[in-house]
Amino acid sequence: MQPNSLLDSLLDEAGISHAGLAARVNQAGRAKGLALRYEHTAVSRWLKGQRPRGQVPDLICAVLSDRLRRPVTLDDIGLGVAGDAPVPHGTPLSGFVERATALWRSDEQQRPHIVGAPTVTGTPAVMPVWEWENPPEDSDVSRSGANRVGPTDIELLRSARAHYELMYRRAGGVATRARIVRFLNAEAAPLLRGGYTDELGRQLHRATGGLVAVAGICAYDSDAHGLAQRYFHQALRLAKASGDRGLGAYVIALLVNQSLYLGEYRQAVAFAEAALRTAGRQITPALAADLYAMQAKSYAHLGDGGGALGCIRRAESEAERIRPAGEPDETGYVQPGLVNVQVAEALLSLGDLAAARVHATAAVDTPAHDRGRVHRLAMLSHIELRQGEPDRAARTAAEMAERAMGMESQRLRDRLRAVREQLVASGSAVAEETAELIEGALRVPL
Repeated sequence: MQPNSLLDSLLDEAGISHAGLAARVNQAGRAKGLALRYEHTAVSRWLKGQRPRGQVPDLICAVLSDRLRRPVTLDDIGLGVAGDAPVPHGTPLSGFVERATALWRSDEQQRPHIVGAPTVTGTPAVMPVWEWENPPEDSDVSRSGANRVGPTDIELLRSARAHYELMYRRAGGVATRARIVRFLNAEAAPLLRGGYTDELGRQLHRATGGLVAVAGICAYDSDAHGLAQRYFHQALRLAKASGDRGLGAYVIALLVNQSLYLGEYRQAVAFAEAALRTAGRQITPALAADLYAMQAKSYAHLGDGGGALGCIRRAESEAERIRPAGEPDETGYVQPGLVNVQVAEALLSLGDLAAARVHATAAVDTPAHDRGRVHRLAMLSHIELRQGEPDRAARTAAEMAERAMGMESQRLRDRLRAVREQLVASGSAVAEETAELIEGALRVPL
């Protein structure tokens, strides 16, 4: 049995204890001529995944609907279908909100079935992207709620996204994740359940989508890939509700990056094409450059040199058109030099070491925040080793290790471990010293 996080979340929102729900269900049952004698232990079993018998699920819905002053369905309390089945296509936005906020609460509580969730593949992985691309659209996202949402609330969410993104860049996703999830539960969840007009609601869903995307990035950086994927899917649904195709394309770029990491290269190509096709003129040069560069890497891994080189040309062309003032906050990660390091990786996979070296060097010579610089230095060090220059590679790697200090990131640790192994294999004395330096940094637990 899977824990019923939806019911757990609604009980928390309603402020009803286990004993309180049992008493209310008994009372609602008496009104229908049922002699029920539930206690708090029964509610505990329901939250662990046991399905209540007979009319009890409907009674729970009635109790919560009365308490929350809004309709609550069997799907909302996790009892519409047996097990932990995927949410069907066409679920109302209100139902999505209940599932999203339930996941945030379970993540904050470090529930194992959420934190350790596996990534989904096949149709469940593709469906959220398909739903983003295709009708029906949300014709009205307004909501009735006791607490009215205002412009200052939207600004709070936007400021929080910028704050946590900067924290992620400086300290890593491991250190940032708990903080952003706590904010989602304390601030974003009540706003989504509040009252707002269609116009303000679209701004709310956009601001929340940007914040949820950063939560997904932090989960990805913490090696919680199934959880990251769920956050990305949530952000994509919020982007659709906002009506902002550009935001949706940004979220798909995050899914493309994760697909690359997981070795799902054909899926990465397909997702990037979906983003470029569907966002159309709403896509910015920075995002288009990144999508084409990631497509190039995917094609290179698939052994399609022509496809890779074609995407490299498109990525470089889009990069020349980037004007930071015309870009949204979310694409700020596409800094000068990012496309160079992406192209270097694609060329490396194609076996063109000389051209890869040129792009990697250009990336390192371009200013970047510390996190980006670590990845650029790791790529350059790898290429220098491949070209038979272990001493130079060791010096590059030493700077990489220094830049990575203080960051709590599983992805950066992956890079450090890979570079360390390459240095040890080179047989160079200088490289051995740098490998020991990196080993010392890796001994510190996250």
